[in-house]
This record gives sequence, structure tokens and C-alpha cells, in this order.
Amino acid sequence: MTTSGDVRQSSENFGDQEVVFPNFASMGDSALMVNMGEGISTDINDQVRILTDDLMKSDWPGVREIVPTYSSIVIHYDPFILSEKSLEQSISNLMQYHTSENDVGSRTVVLPTLYGGEFGPDLDSVCTITGLSQEDAVRIHSGSDYRVYALGFSPGFPYLGGLSEELHCSRLDSPRTEVPAGSVAIAGSQTGVYPVSSPGGWRLIGRTPIVLFDPYRTDPAIFRPGDHLRFVPIKSEKEFDEISNAVQSNSYELEVIVG
Repeated sequence: MTTSGDVRQSSENFGDQEVVFPNFASMGDSALMVNMGEGISTDINDQVRILTDDLMKSDWPGVREIVPTYSSIVIHYDPFILSEKSLEQSISNLMQYHTSENDVGSRTVVLPTLYGGEFGPDLDSVCTITGLSQEDAVRIHSGSDYRVYALGFSPGFPYLGGLSEELHCSRLDSPRTEVPAGSVAIAGSQTGVYPVSSPGGWRLIGRTPIVLFDPYRTDPAIFRPGDHLRFVPIKSEKEFDEISNAVQSNSYELEVIVG
């Protein structure tokens, strides 16, 4: 790319040092980080999504993988095809003349969730820490739509923003060696859902019968960054089993609200 122009930048002061965004950071000889800002912010995350979408569309030779996070993007590339300097310049040009829009991929995915009991064994401890009743904890947790800021940790795991301060609580002192797939959990100021069975130290408050990650699907992960997620309480284990059976027989239609 040979187009020239100034990239729009913002700056913040950290002590006596001014940091200008976006900025670039080398991650070895075959990866580059593009940092769009600091902290968890919808505005910063929108910029990450826009640039990620533009990079995907550009399909540059030598770019191996594009990994978006809360506030940055890591680009893995082949140094025998691309130099770090040329990649930085191409990204700067792309940001000046981007084509994507802020509302790319705006969807709300609705997840039926059974809270408490064996499906949410840490709901009691969450209530002890927060001083809430189980009914209030479930009402508060299921009363908001959560933005998917990034995917990571395990395949398709959504890092969600928007958890009410009333539900903030620490991780477990000792992580579990195995957390069942579909487990809904809380840690610190975040909530999330485990797409596959894995170790984990977040507090489990419920479980969804929806299969969140399937490598044989065209789109293996249900969520993508920029989506919103809505938890809808299930009233009984019978209802959970009915939905689970429908999912397994491919007769369950996941509710996805577009726009």
C-alpha cells in the first residue's frame, strides 16, 4: 500500500509519559501488537473491531493470524514476506482509509441458563460474598445484556463486559481441574461462559444447555467480538434436559436478535 496520510490518534498521560494511540509494539520477529488504548471501553473495542474487520478484508500475503483483544490486535506474520516496518505502514494507511462501520456484526445471542444447584455450585458463595439472595443474584445477572469484548482462554470463550458491581467477587482460591461445558461463571468484574470442558477458577453460578463451540460447524463459535449475550433463566432441570435434547437432535433454534 502506498497511500499516505496521518492516522487519527489519541493520547493519554501515564505519570510523566504521554502515550499516543494507536501505537505499535514488536512481539518477537513474527508478531506485531497494535494497541488502540488502555482499559475496557466500548469505544476502544469498537476501534479494535473495525481494524480487525478491515485487516480480514485486506487478506495481505504474509499475514498468518489476526487476534483481537479488549484494546489491541496481535498480528502474526511471515517475516520472510513482510517486514515489521512495512506492516506498520500498511496498517497506518488502512486505518486512515478504513471501510468498516461501527455496527458491523451487531447481534444479541440469547442463552437459556439454569442457575444454582449442581449446575451453579458457587452461587451460594457468590451470595455470601455479595450479600444478595439467590433470587436477587439471578435477577441481576440475567437482567443485563453483556458485550462480547474478546474470545480467548479456550475456544470460543467470551469475555463479557457489563457485569453489575453488585455481583463482583473474587475468583476461587483453588481452580477446578474440570469445569463442565456451558458453565456460566463470575470472576472479578467479569462474567463468561465456558464453551468446552476445561480447568477454571471462576465461580460457577449456572449452566446453559447450548453447545457453544463445535469445530464441525461452519462457524465453530456461537459468539464473535461485538456481539451481545443475554442470559434467560430456565426454571427446572426438566426444561434444561428438554432443550439439551433438542440441541443434540438439531431441532433447537437458537434465538439471535440482529440489530
